[in-house]
Amino acid sequence: MNIIKIKDRNELDKKIPTMPWYVEKFINYKLPDLSPSSLLEYIRDYEIFFSWLLAEGLSSAASMSQVPLVDLEKLHMESVDNFRMFLATRREHANVKTTINRKLSALRSLFHYLSQIAEDEDFYPLLKRNVMAKIEIKRSHKPKDTAAKLEGKLLQEQEIIEFIDYVQHGYEHDVATNKQAIYSYELNKIRDGCIITLILNSGLRVSEVFNLNVDDIDLKKKLTYVYRKGKNDDTFKTPVYFRQDAIQALTDYMEIRHTRYKPVKKEKALFLAIANGKQEGERMTKRAIQEMVNKYAKRFGKPYLSVHKLRHSFATDYYLQNDLYKTQEQLGHASPETTQIYAHLTDKTMSEAIDKRMES
Repeated sequence: MNIIKIKDRNELDKKIPTMPWYVEKFINYKLPDLSPSSLLEYIRDYEIFFSWLLAEGLSSAASMSQVPLVDLEKLHMESVDNFRMFLATRREHANVKTTINRKLSALRSLFHYLSQIAEDEDFYPLLKRNVMAKIEIKRSHKPKDTAAKLEGKLLQEQEIIEFIDYVQHGYEHDVATNKQAIYSYELNKIRDGCIITLILNSGLRVSEVFNLNVDDIDLKKKLTYVYRKGKNDDTFKTPVYFRQDAIQALTDYMEIRHTRYKPVKKEKALFLAIANGKQEGERMTKRAIQEMVNKYAKRFGKPYLSVHKLRHSFATDYYLQNDLYKTQEQLGHASPETTQIYAHLTDKTMSEAIDKRMES
């Protein structure tokens, strides 16, 4: 099991006892089909719901874990509408429409399980009345809408090369008078250039980059093995190919990985960082990878760039040279509908994309 899933599974195990017994029953039912990370998101959504339920006096239970099923059966449509309004007015920046819909979808899944699948000892549904069945959750975004938001915020063809070159060479001229920045750059420029080059030549997610181990990389076959989002078989890694342009960057980094970051022998992580006050390199965190990309992006003049937008930049460029289904497979999308945003992100025709592919 990869590092993120181990951490999320431990967190999930800690939170389950704080939930009502029927939520634990639902989580156990879903465990074979969903990853610990997905189930942890469910639990976090349920924490918000049950806390709201208690705060509004819709349950007289002493704690979340003691909320009885009958309190769910007595919920009116008005209560669900009030919960939706509560979510919309919360201060958390993340509570945009898509996030609210996800929380309501999590509740619908729980209520559906309790009313349609789970049974009591007399073979009757655990939940006799399902108010959430009346709630319509509209898809809040379409590929075309996502593409419109991304337009002008990605690296285009030649810019991909220019950004990689800036990270590898140009950045030091912009921070020449900052001794601390120069020291950090000299230490990490090969690693940073390698990470950014790899993402822009493979479309890997930040979680996939974070989880990479040294033995996941096969330079001869031009591929790396990663745990793909949504796949629950933790004994099997998915091969993901990278372009020829990434080979030199990976080779250069692997040559200095041990001498520059001095990891302990048992450290398998590919990308390392030395934390303040420590002598040995450890696995670079997801946050550190994201902040690293943001640092270079701001100096490059594109402060809106992020790891995910680098992935989008690769995907748009890749789509021009391949078809929808190859792009879907390369990115690890569960549905071709998700991949369709790249069709909207370019004005090129499919015939041009096919010609370009045949020339390469």
